[in-house]
Amino acid sequence: MFKYYGKFAPYLFLFPAGLVLLVFFFIPFFQTVVLSFQDYTYDIYNAAYAGLQNYIELFKNPIFYKVMLNTFIYLIVAVPVLAVVPLFLAILLNQKIRGITLYKILIYLPVIVSVVVAAIAFKWLYADQGILNYIVETLGFNSIGWLTDPKWALYSVIIVTIWKGIGYYMMIYLAALMSVPKELYEACDIDGANFLTKHLNVTVPHIMPTIALVVTISSISAMKVFAEIYVMTKGGPLNSSKTIVYYIYERAFENLDLGYASAMAVVLLLIVMIFSLINILCFERNKYQL
Repeated sequence: MFKYYGKFAPYLFLFPAGLVLLVFFFIPFFQTVVLSFQDYTYDIYNAAYAGLQNYIELFKNPIFYKVMLNTFIYLIVAVPVLAVVPLFLAILLNQKIRGITLYKILIYLPVIVSVVVAAIAFKWLYADQGILNYIVETLGFNSIGWLTDPKWALYSVIIVTIWKGIGYYMMIYLAALMSVPKELYEACDIDGANFLTKHLNVTVPHIMPTIALVVTISSISAMKVFAEIYVMTKGGPLNSSKTIVYYIYERAFENLDLGYASAMAVVLLLIVMIFSLINILCFERNKYQL
């Protein structure tokens, strides 16, 4: 009897996770796809079938291309920093130095700070009469509209995301560094390899799956950023810091255009899936070869 049930044991362990995915991912996903073919602009309670009209209007809307450009800028600027700087910090903190625990705590501290609290704090720093402009004026330069100038607003928000994420990804890298054999480092020291060469030839190849994981997670996080935008700029000025997720929120909950917002959500999902496939092809291609 126990042998009979033993055949189904793996499925029993997978059932809770599968149920969670069904309730919180697959059902909402299919509901979103259905909503994307409906029109809520005239009656929020009785939607009309719109066919592909939401998608046609979406790709004709210049604001959509603007927010997509902002999202890709967010991705291109934030992800390389979040992939490289935490790795560098993890390598430094993996050495035998005094006060290592204190350094880890200080670098990881921003991670446990609420993103809303961090955004509000940086909003004060970025204020016209804030600390940053005081330093800029002290150095003899004109004050900068960190959140009010279209040239600076998006990058000012990106800094908050980077500040929040560095400690989190550093801890992931630190865990991966423990799996690198110490003998390889000793062999590099005997061969006279310098610090950079040693880690390029030993560390990076061994933790490449972890680097792929960090790139994937940070890419998805950058594409779905919302709280920082909502608290600091609300997409302004002139849509210069509006990203795709904030635009979905704006159309769905401020304009009550659920069909149009759902169409954008479906497009965003497809883009995220494409980035995931690119990650597999670039970083983990050998793992899936037959």
